[in-house]
Amino acid sequence: MSNVSIVIPNYNGMTYLENCLLSLEKQTYQDFNVILVDNGSTDGSKELVLERFPNVTLLDLKVNTGFCKAVNEGIKASHSPYVILLNNDTTADREFVGELVRSITHNKQLFSVGAKMLKMKEPNKIDDAGDYYCALGWAFAVGKGSNACKFTEEKAVFAACGGAAIYRVSILEEIGLFDENHFAYLEDIDIGYRAKIFGYQNFFTPKAQVYHAGSGFSGSRYNKFKISLSSKNSIYLIYKNMPLLQIILNVPFLFIGFLTKMIFFLLKGHFITYVSGLCKGITFCFTKEARAHKVHFSVNKIGNYGKIQLELWANIIHCIRG
Repeated sequence: MSNVSIVIPNYNGMTYLENCLLSLEKQTYQDFNVILVDNGSTDGSKELVLERFPNVTLLDLKVNTGFCKAVNEGIKASHSPYVILLNNDTTADREFVGELVRSITHNKQLFSVGAKMLKMKEPNKIDDAGDYYCALGWAFAVGKGSNACKFTEEKAVFAACGGAAIYRVSILEEIGLFDENHFAYLEDIDIGYRAKIFGYQNFFTPKAQVYHAGSGFSGSRYNKFKISLSSKNSIYLIYKNMPLLQIILNVPFLFIGFLTKMIFFLLKGHFITYVSGLCKGITFCFTKEARAHKVHFSVNKIGNYGKIQLELWANIIHCIRG
């Protein structure tokens, strides 16, 4: 049994997949296996894996089930104490796996550790250095577009970016896998949030590096699919993880946050798409499926909720500063 399983969700990722898998073959740390979960690709990427990478386990889901379902199937197929999730449009530095393992094993309270994600076309700039979530209802990548040399220290973050992060499987077994109601987008914030409710921590390490092409799944930063699904999930994320009193406490901040986003997408020409997504999110929260996945409030966890709330307020400042 390997110490780590690397799960790569793939949907028509032929453009980048070969370099991604080749970079894993060059890792200095080798106690891992690779599981590629294919979401019904038609571009020849499955055939590439079968022909060129016989040591990679291929799970063929036949249709596009979304990011969450794909990674969950990969996690279920793993028999390792740690799982690394890795986007198919990344190329990993030689120390990537080893540094993630080193970081997460030094503290049993760590649920996840995210890597330093660099822009593939501009490797001196950050793509993601950990994810924050704030009381405005906004999730944002730390340091996006900033000079990479500014991010040299390990630190606590709200959640690790699921594009390149390691997770402790024993905690996944305790808190549950990725919520497939998300399909894609904000699922990594959700699972990091859930871990924090249970008293665990999420970290970022700059010593594990990957180069990320970006928008490998949906095609661009602002498109109708991504905007609609992200806005829907932003409502569901709040409903699912915040007790009613905490939602009420944050209403003024959430009102400002969502109003600001409405104005932003109005200027981008996507106002109707964004608002429609919000409406879908509100409607979904009244379903049995949503209620079944809502995190059960426990008085024993009230201290964790308090810490999270303080972090949500503090992260507004991080968001404004960029």
